[in-house]
Amino acid sequence: MANTAPGPGPAEAHLPAESVRPSRQEANLRLALVLASIAVAFFLGIVLKYVLFPAP
Repeated sequence: MANTAPGPGPAEAHLPAESVRPSRQEANLRLALVLASIAVAFFLGIVLKYVLFPAP
């Protein structure tokens, strides 16, 4: 049975980075910065927890 699923074929699945539109790159950068800031805030929260409330 042939693959009838819609979407890009194998040759179109991996496009070079130059084909990514600038607006998509800006959106990806914004998402990366948001996720990185969440990770940093989480890490700092854990550090502050152990600084302010040390284990007995």
